[in-house]
Amino acid sequence: MEKILKFGGTSCGSIESIQSVLTIIESNWKSSSDFAVVFSAMGGVTNHLLEAGTLAAQPKSTVNTLIETIETRHFDVIKHFIPVTGQSQVIAHVRTLVNELRDVLKGINLIKEISPKTSDLLVSFGERLSTYLIFAILQQKGLPVLYVDAREIIKTNSAFSHSEVNFAETNALINSFFETNKGKIGLVTGFIASNSKGETTTLGRGGSDYTASVLGAALDVKEIEIWTDVDGMMTSDPRKVKSAFTIPSISYAEAMELTHFGAKVIYPPSLQPAFAKNIPIRVLNTFNPSFAGTVVSKEPTGSPYIITGISSIDQLALVNLQGSGMIGVAGVSAKLFTVLAREKISVVLISQASSEHSICFAIDPAVSEKVRKVLEKEFATEMAAGDIEGIDIQKDLSVIAVVGEGMRKHTGVSGKLFSSLGKNGINIVATAQGSSELNISVVIENKDLSKALNVIHETFFFSQIKTLHLYLVGAGLIGKTLLEQIIGQEHYLAKYKGIRIRLIGIANSRKQLIQEEGIELDKALDLLNQRGQEADLAGFIAQIKSLNLPNSIFADCTANKEIYTNYLGLFQSNISVVTPNKVANSGPYELYAQLHQTALAKGVKFLYETNVGAGLPVINTLQGLIASGDRFEKIEGILSGTLSFLFNQFKPGKSFGEVLRTAKEKGYTEPDPREDLSGMDVARKILILSREIGMKLEFSDITIEKIIPPACEAAPSVDAFFEEIDKANDFFEQLVNEAASKGEVLRYIACLENQKITIGLRSVGPTHPFYQMDGADNVIAFTTKRYHDRPLVIKGPGAGAEVTASGVFADIVSIGSHLA
Repeated sequence: MEKILKFGGTSCGSIESIQSVLTIIESNWKSSSDFAVVFSAMGGVTNHLLEAGTLAAQPKSTVNTLIETIETRHFDVIKHFIPVTGQSQVIAHVRTLVNELRDVLKGINLIKEISPKTSDLLVSFGERLSTYLIFAILQQKGLPVLYVDAREIIKTNSAFSHSEVNFAETNALINSFFETNKGKIGLVTGFIASNSKGETTTLGRGGSDYTASVLGAALDVKEIEIWTDVDGMMTSDPRKVKSAFTIPSISYAEAMELTHFGAKVIYPPSLQPAFAKNIPIRVLNTFNPSFAGTVVSKEPTGSPYIITGISSIDQLALVNLQGSGMIGVAGVSAKLFTVLAREKISVVLISQASSEHSICFAIDPAVSEKVRKVLEKEFATEMAAGDIEGIDIQKDLSVIAVVGEGMRKHTGVSGKLFSSLGKNGINIVATAQGSSELNISVVIENKDLSKALNVIHETFFFSQIKTLHLYLVGAGLIGKTLLEQIIGQEHYLAKYKGIRIRLIGIANSRKQLIQEEGIELDKALDLLNQRGQEADLAGFIAQIKSLNLPNSIFADCTANKEIYTNYLGLFQSNISVVTPNKVANSGPYELYAQLHQTALAKGVKFLYETNVGAGLPVINTLQGLIASGDRFEKIEGILSGTLSFLFNQFKPGKSFGEVLRTAKEKGYTEPDPREDLSGMDVARKILILSREIGMKLEFSDITIEKIIPPACEAAPSVDAFFEEIDKANDFFEQLVNEAASKGEVLRYIACLENQKITIGLRSVGPTHPFYQMDGADNVIAFTTKRYHDRPLVIKGPGAGAEVTASGVFADIVSIGSHLA
């Protein structure tokens, strides 16, 4: 025989799915392939039958509704597929089976008990009904089909509900039957068999797969096809990892590991007879029959990936047994696992410290209290003596298994795994790795499961591209420009930096929008206006934390003086922050230190290159000098584009008031120019630089020399202020003329030297790096031990949406490079 096809419950669950099954069988028949087909019960029917048995054993039985539901589902299939003229015989046969089922339930009701033997007989009706229906439909279509009750050809012992096959007898029966019925398509009931007395038995978990495997092994088929409702075995659970894809080829050992840790497509132990004969298993999708699916075999074809797949168990408890009295004591592990086996407690994962000081193992949370009581009783003597400290049980955990034959041939897999999790703030509670190097398992907190699966999947399957999840607050000029720059560089980032930026959330002062699947960058502002909810910053940030997406970045492009209070919580949730907003770094030093220490401890980034010089590389340069061992002697800077423009334009013969009015008309100043002339913005910037080089200075430590006379400062309005400026023209003329008489120019300079910060108007000559200035440029000079005689000077535009946005963009890319 060429192959065995097996269709599961979902494939036999509805009229639509049965139509697909019929099409697949007819297609195989037309290609003249010699094959047999195994069927499970219609989806949900086995559960209904078990429920009916439980209800029947109760004093007041209420099983009629369940049985009527089962009967109706099968009748609906008959009426849909079989012409009216051919229905009566099929309906009569189904009614006969349903009546037998009712008789079994009456018997259960009479004795008020359901035994494993009776339960096996009860559930057998599911496969018998579904297989007969498809037999009847195909027979009406003229196919040479044969209904095969597996109880006639598969013989087992009497261990009801999980019977063991007598292969010598079974193989002989199977070969004899199919030899006798050559040319016929055998339609076989899955899951069920019989013992030597002819009593119905069942084959346990994966029973229909087992039936197909037993048949395939006995008949030496070339392949067994397992038809289900997915496109084969996936690299991860597609419900949790949207980018999961089908694994084309996988080994039996890999499939075993993946299914042990949660993958439910097949149950490999049930396919053991086929694997013993090296018969490949192909997992296919009934609803997408043209897809190639997954081939499970002893020697899979080569894979371009280091790992094959990732699976997980969502809910888990971790039991830890520890104590100094366990060190070097033989038999503790044996005693522990003997008692667990005796109590029939399944252990998912085991990890033991090399010092033998502790053993931890993972179990189903439902049995955690039972385990505690059992172990406390078993180790009561050791606990009383203090040799064992106690039984610690952690709940709300999950286990992830990273599986692949390729791990044996590659170094650094564990390091790559742990690094990717660590960079996303995912704590590993326990880990285990088999000596075969086929599986690395990690236990993590359940809340981080989806995040961890996506991080690992991207790391190993899409390692060339790292997806950054961006949340943008501030959709004004800088935010809008940032989006435009990201759009313009998408191709470059993917090709040369291995980065993809996915916008997940965007907010302004009026509205906010979050879409987990991503927001189209070129439509983000329109979507914010059309679909956005009323702005609620606390709610927006709470939703960011709740999504818990990997590689998350919060970009604060606002001038909001309160938003920084959320940074700490974002860091604690393992979310990086990028911002041109200076408030956080120029506030109280204690807050500055706490933010930086928390970001460092949580392994996230806090980047703010644009705090001081917009797009100028000021912070990065400074940090690079420090990291390389240089020491700062002095920092000088013209750190305000407004004040830079004013004193670049203010020359002898010009009125200071005229220059100031020109600056205001060009939009260089705040609506009230006194905000610029106060030097407060400059003070924040030089304070940030002082903290970057390790000085614990506060705003109150800065000496700011006034530029304007008191009368100008005290003017009641902007118009009154300009009147006072004109009146004070002699004061400003004297300053500029005095500087010119020495061949110098006026510059508004912030200076950090000898642990002190001073800010004020200075007169500088041609040898000073700030003498030659133009427009509204900023300039910063670092005098260090290395750059002692000639300071390192950084000069360029220090304000504007383009350069500020580009600085924020560069910080985002820097985080991407760190994560990659």
